[in-house]
Amino acid sequence: MNIAIIAPKISTRLSYILDWIFGEQMALSYSLYTDLASVLEDQLTIGYGVEGTTITIPNTHLLFEEGLQQPEIATGIWDEIPIIFYVDKEGATIPFDLFSAVFYLLTRYEEYLPFAADKHQRFPATESILFKNQLLERPIVDEWLRLLSNLLASHNLFVPKKKFQFLPSYDIDMAWKYLYKGWKRNIGGYLKDMLQGKLVAMNERRNVLSGLEQDPYDCFDFLNQLHQKYQLSPIYFILAAQSNSDFDKNILPTQKEMRALIEVLSQKYLIGMHPSYRTSGAPTLLNSEKKLLEQICGYSIARSRQHYIKFALPHTYRHLLALGIEQDYSLGYGTHLGFRSGTSHSFYWYDLIEERVTQLQIFPFCFMDTTAHYELGLSAEESFIRLEELKNKLKNVGGILCTIFHNFSLGQSKEWNGWPDSYRHFLEQNTKQ
Repeated sequence: MNIAIIAPKISTRLSYILDWIFGEQMALSYSLYTDLASVLEDQLTIGYGVEGTTITIPNTHLLFEEGLQQPEIATGIWDEIPIIFYVDKEGATIPFDLFSAVFYLLTRYEEYLPFAADKHQRFPATESILFKNQLLERPIVDEWLRLLSNLLASHNLFVPKKKFQFLPSYDIDMAWKYLYKGWKRNIGGYLKDMLQGKLVAMNERRNVLSGLEQDPYDCFDFLNQLHQKYQLSPIYFILAAQSNSDFDKNILPTQKEMRALIEVLSQKYLIGMHPSYRTSGAPTLLNSEKKLLEQICGYSIARSRQHYIKFALPHTYRHLLALGIEQDYSLGYGTHLGFRSGTSHSFYWYDLIEERVTQLQIFPFCFMDTTAHYELGLSAEESFIRLEELKNKLKNVGGILCTIFHNFSLGQSKEWNGWPDSYRHFLEQNTKQ
């Protein structure tokens, strides 16, 4: 059965969100009309601000506006699930503007409006409508679509159920803690530890450099064993900064040891670029890092994740598109766990300034090790409890669990005690369920 959607008019915004909801997420075909009289007899009708249809959804006009303005957003409940863009309209089948709500969250509409940026010039999680309504750690858009699927099923239109998926990814910000940094950086680090009375760190550095201990950040063999055992296909995002700074501390990719690591990883796994902190607003530098990484890997790089999750709309995404990047994995918060756009599923970025759908596919993540450890102050046990909670929410809606870990959290660093074993246990349990 084909779905007929009747709206007051047709817009790029409306077509974009209908394509994502019904086409990409539900694998259903639909037709869009502006006249109910044109609908065929065997079509299930959904009225978007139009009455006299099988299902009615109120219309707040956001999808027919031009430009940006702060919409008034009311909240409410639909079948025990919180909603935004609530409309108090008698007789409406769905009590909120579902299409506008999804559009607002996927496009990151609120990030185009004025906000107080954090110290890294990022949009703060605390400014988001999902955080303010205690919905950040729920895949709320996926929950709404599950309810919509149930509603369609009650009218004999059945939506294929999605299966839960796990997508592990790793950011390689600093491949080794001590090795291959050169004598100047190691002597400086040793003296700094000495002045601060860090005897354990002094001994650790000395033992690693003398070959008595493995570098605490070197977990690449450990991860490779896990991937083979549990048949995982992760993505590695490599920081390829060509000079060091306070925020870019990796071994330079021009160094033979770092180059060799990148070559080995690129032969086994998908590789993405991890643009350095200083590429923000510097497309020429971004292009240079991409070309260097491609030269080492021997193939084109089509994936990216921003270092420090530092991006600004629409500029960052436009820069990535201009470089030929096809997929970005930066959509999440560095300070909070959860779903920045309310969904765990990918979508094509909609440029709100140019009012057009682009070819840049956005992949959200919901958990990052440094967020749990540094920002939330959680232990390994507490962090993986939170990760399990996120996983269970996604299993209920057939979502995608995209995680970010760093090699330094899964090595033998004393600061990250318990994390490698917890990660191994998580993967073992995940493959059983």
